[in-house]
Amino acid sequence: MAVPSPDHPCWQKLASGALSRMKTKHLGTQLLIKNIERSTDPVPVKAKEIHAFFAKWERGLSAEVQQLPYL
Repeated sequence: MAVPSPDHPCWQKLASGALSRMKTKHLGTQLLIKNIERSTDPVPVKAKEIHAFFAKWERGLSAEVQQLPYL
């Protein structure tokens, strides 16, 4: 499964708190989740950051990418 496009609604949902429900053992993803939770940036900025992370690391995050539309 490919990373959804940047305008997919899942990114806004993830940036609004759904990212904390992701099941992952990947340390980088765990750090991203904590950084997003603590961030005071607006939701669109967080959504862009989350998308960029998953687009960059798509190959190593297949289990996490599969969860994106369902969180």
